[in-house]
Amino acid sequence: MLSSKEKQLLLKIAREAIVTFVQEGVIPQRELTSVNLLVKQGCFVSIKINGLLRGCIGNFISDKPLYQLVKEMAISAATQDPRFYPMKKSELESFDVEISVLSPLSKIASIEEIVVGVHGLYLEKNFSRGVLLPQVAVEYGWDRDAFLSQTCLKAGLGKDEWREGTEIYTFSAQIIKDN
Repeated sequence: MLSSKEKQLLLKIAREAIVTFVQEGVIPQRELTSVNLLVKQGCFVSIKINGLLRGCIGNFISDKPLYQLVKEMAISAATQDPRFYPMKKSELESFDVEISVLSPLSKIASIEEIVVGVHGLYLEKNFSRGVLLPQVAVEYGWDRDAFLSQTCLKAGLGKDEWREGTEIYTFSAQIIKDN
């Protein structure tokens, strides 16, 4: 678990990376010594404007320290999420950042293992993959079946394809938000 100071520092790193990259096209450099921020751990960075998703990119695993992955995923969420155009300078005035620091994936044997609000979902079927963070199900008020169906849809599958031949994994996340 990250301390309050470490959480605030990660938010600052993400915000600084987004602003600097969108304004100047460069990646800000920073060296940290906090042991928790040097751990090689996956994360997702989400950007919202007026409460609406503006970008979200992440990795489950990392060969880099957490603070560096946060910086990279923040820039990617701002500029490379295929669902959105890259952020413009005019959007830098009012955006919120949310960082989800991830646990390792855990393959489940039964959907009964899924706890909505605690677990995120990652599923694979053939060449299709989909992921939804734990907070998404809560934000939309989904039950377990709806969460599974929506993760299938995100993967480009039919909404009930989780019922057969799909590998399902859970993970948890420490969620760090602006304010």
